[in-house]
Amino acid sequence: MTQPLLQAADLRDATRLTTDAVAGLAGLVQAIQARSDTLPRIPGLAGRDAGDERASGGTGLVYETVRGVTHLAGGTVEALLGWLTPALGADDPHQPSQAEREALLAALNGVLGDHLATTDSPLATTMQFRHCGQPLRLERHALRTRLGDAKPKLMVLLHGLCMNDLQWCRMGHDHGAALARELGYTPVYLHYNSGLSVSTNGRILATLMEGLYGAWPVPVERLVVLGHNMGGLVARSAIHHGVQMQRGGLRWPGRVNDLIFLGTPHQGAPLERAGHGADLLLSAAPYAGPLARLGKARSAGINDLRQGNIVKAPAGDDGAHRADRVNLPNNVRCFAIAASLTRASGSIKARLLGDGLVPVASALGQHSDPDLNLGFAPECQALVHDTGHLDLLSSTEVFGLLRQWLN
Repeated sequence: MTQPLLQAADLRDATRLTTDAVAGLAGLVQAIQARSDTLPRIPGLAGRDAGDERASGGTGLVYETVRGVTHLAGGTVEALLGWLTPALGADDPHQPSQAEREALLAALNGVLGDHLATTDSPLATTMQFRHCGQPLRLERHALRTRLGDAKPKLMVLLHGLCMNDLQWCRMGHDHGAALARELGYTPVYLHYNSGLSVSTNGRILATLMEGLYGAWPVPVERLVVLGHNMGGLVARSAIHHGVQMQRGGLRWPGRVNDLIFLGTPHQGAPLERAGHGADLLLSAAPYAGPLARLGKARSAGINDLRQGNIVKAPAGDDGAHRADRVNLPNNVRCFAIAASLTRASGSIKARLLGDGLVPVASALGQHSDPDLNLGFAPECQALVHDTGHLDLLSSTEVFGLLRQWLN
């Protein structure tokens, strides 16, 4: 039987969320299930015929569903989830794959992950290292068994907001796997709750990295960290916290050789000023859009990404404790790649629009105040054109830069 997109228990646990979140999740599931020609109309929800909306991609059905679900009592929500269970668990070759289930849970964690963690929800993602989509046990023999011929060149890849480790593979390309083939790295992928604050994830990762470093089957000769989107902020935060924790015996922060950022909003992503809010932020992640549009929740992770935060604001701070107040780590080669949707550079519009999510200046750590400029060396930064935010994951030009810098 095909793995259902969400287990019934997953969905029932989701009823513990706020009304907005339940509405968003229902709409999200509807959006995914809209591909089916056999979905019945949800009893008790007013709106146009589901078949009419399905023909237009399910968008109208999503909004009609959510408008109704928002006002349903808890018992009726349970009934709704019961109605969805057969559709989600049916033995249907057209059902979404396990990868799509992971994508949905990643989107949910990105939007509401801090709430899920606070309420001890089983839906909350626990940070772990993965390889080929499976968790790694940080014990030397276990890593040797799972990874086979582990190399002394270790690469850790950190995904972005509302995404997961499997989404490093895009359009048949995975930077980590390709660099493993061509340059002899062993890639390990971080899987984490992107709705938590960047600082929280950074502190957790600082400890987890020490476990990975200490259990690596062979002595680590080169350690590279590659972050996309929020992943870059989490990487900076982990090194920042790790340096503070070195007095407690952490070794890995001093062994990082290269730190590479793909579309990381070091100076923030001015979503509200762009007029798109969370729509713009989350439309890049599969399935995140309906949940983000229909819920009013803003996770700590979203807020941090918007401002570029990597450390927790101290008591009494006005909330603008920005990541650009923390310098790039010393004795580490740091690289930044920005993208632009346009085919030519120079225009203000092109630089502000950037890759559709992150402005060029933010991705390159640039700021009008010299004290806040991260100062990437000219030879350690690049701007790729005619490229969107997600395209950074599959761009041959980006891969060429990675190969050049790491070779």
